[in-house]
Amino acid sequence: MPENWMLPRIFPIGGILFDFLFVLIAIPIEAYVFHNRLKFDKKSSTFYAISINLFSSVIGWIIFFVSEPMLPIQVKSELINYMFFNNFKSPKTQTLIILTAFGVFFATFLMKFFLLRGLLLLLNESFAKKEEEPQTSQRRRWRSFSNLRLQSTNLVTTTLIANSVSYSAITIILLFRSK
Repeated sequence: MPENWMLPRIFPIGGILFDFLFVLIAIPIEAYVFHNRLKFDKKSSTFYAISINLFSSVIGWIIFFVSEPMLPIQVKSELINYMFFNNFKSPKTQTLIILTAFGVFFATFLMKFFLLRGLLLLLNESFAKKEEEPQTSQRRRWRSFSNLRLQSTNLVTTTLIANSVSYSAITIILLFRSK
């Protein structure tokens, strides 16, 4: 943590509102994907989509506010120009933006996957009951282990699909905004 860390004097209200809009777009898309792929009911899939998007958004803003004072002056200037005026000074910035977008996509995917997995483990009551079962046969244990591994793979794939579809929708909106 930097020594001269302090709260920013100017909050990027436009950026925060756009992030809120993106969350409002991502929630129904990801809830639909969770409902269709993971066979959750609509209420549960909406709850999981709201939870992982709000938690990942809050964590993302915390990371942004902590890392922003450590950025070089040129990058900080370009970031401020984009946040407040929706343009860049330097044409070289687009490469940095594309690389940053890939990093943000994969970081968000990992964050959403671990949040969803954590929520499923926390809220699933039958999971705790399964651990208390007395001696199970080796074959049953292997079957439950392979089912758990299959569910984990399905969860990774579903989270990746949901994140990709919601990011695609947000990218289309950003392309319309820039024209």
